[in-house]
Amino acid sequence: MTRLAARALLAVVFWPSLFFFWFLGPFAFFLLSTTSSEVCPRLETRAEFLAAANGTLPMLALQNLIYAVPILCLVLWSRLLPDQARTSHVLTCIKLFAVAAILGALWEYGSSLLCNGYGRPFFSPAWQMTSYLPIANMVVNIPLYVLVFSLGRTFSMRDDDPAADALHPDENGS
Repeated sequence: MTRLAARALLAVVFWPSLFFFWFLGPFAFFLLSTTSSEVCPRLETRAEFLAAANGTLPMLALQNLIYAVPILCLVLWSRLLPDQARTSHVLTCIKLFAVAAILGALWEYGSSLLCNGYGRPFFSPAWQMTSYLPIANMVVNIPLYVLVFSLGRTFSMRDDDPAADALHPDENGS
């Protein structure tokens, strides 16, 4: 497979995953990764609240794996087209993504644990502070989105001669 074909294949995965997972996904995933509002009023003990919140953990893990697809594409692109400046930007994206994933998971887990205020008497007031995490998450996500979008645009655009992009038979072991 030529480098140009590999870059095109990554672009076919990157752009839809960026728009569908990062821009539309949070609306669906938030509903799936928190305890539903119908269940909350029926929970009566600390153990029930904890079990409901812990039941959301598999969905939180799946959500973060799905959100990582555009970051994985950037890593693969940077391996195809090594450039020190781009590699450092990709590393910055990975760090920002890790912070955003942790903040998002804490927020959603805290929302499930408190269950829209129904669990307040059972848990520390520190969990109530998770309602402020979306603000911190936005502060991290805005530069992350801008950086990922610009890197994706840079990596997916063809900037040189197509003949120079092709692997020669002796480079790939053929």
